[in-house]
Amino acid sequence: QLQLVESGGGLVQPGGTLRLSCTVSGIPFDQYVISWFRQAPGKEREAISCIRHSGGTSSYLDAVRGRFTISRDNAKDTVYLQMNSLNPEDTAVYYCTAREGACTGLINFYNVWGQGTQVTVSS
Repeated sequence: QLQLVESGGGLVQPGGTLRLSCTVSGIPFDQYVISWFRQAPGKEREAISCIRHSGGTSSYLDAVRGRFTISRDNAKDTVYLQMNSLNPEDTAVYYCTAREGACTGLINFYNVWGQGTQVTVSS
């Protein structure tokens, strides 16, 4: 059974950095793509980026392009989201999710989600 556990969130000042982790279990890791989404208060959940087993990535959110980087460690069944130059607009709950097949930023293509990790950017 697919399980995803996010960690690494917290409170950070504007301009700061965080690295989120998503540890995956219960599936053959090399057969799944992993995506990060986020949901700010009062807003819809939005796709950030997706990574394939090969390390190829797809990006979906212009607001974080050049600041956020997705990566994966296949030996640890873990995907990371490195977040730099954080600003208050990045405040949200960050979720990871997985699916077989191709990367997509469409939320309806994902059925299983982690519990999320809160990121708060504030001075």
